[in-house]
Amino acid sequence: MNEKINWVCVYKTSNLFEAEVVKGNIESAEIPCVIVNKQDSSYLSFGYVEVHVPATLAKAADLVLNNNIEQN
Repeated sequence: MNEKINWVCVYKTSNLFEAEVVKGNIESAEIPCVIVNKQDSSYLSFGYVEVHVPATLAKAADLVLNNNIEQN
């Protein structure tokens, strides 16, 4: 377990709940992802919450996100 994964941001929002929903959609396509919370802990209106996936799967994650947007 010594490999390093190059993570890239595929989605950015100021709403943690929205990021969790996006993460769930990406994970349902069996793509590993993580949430990186860059919001200020004192003032939640500053900063963003980002959803990151491995760089090798970024295009697949984009397809999942675009399909979900088109369906809604």
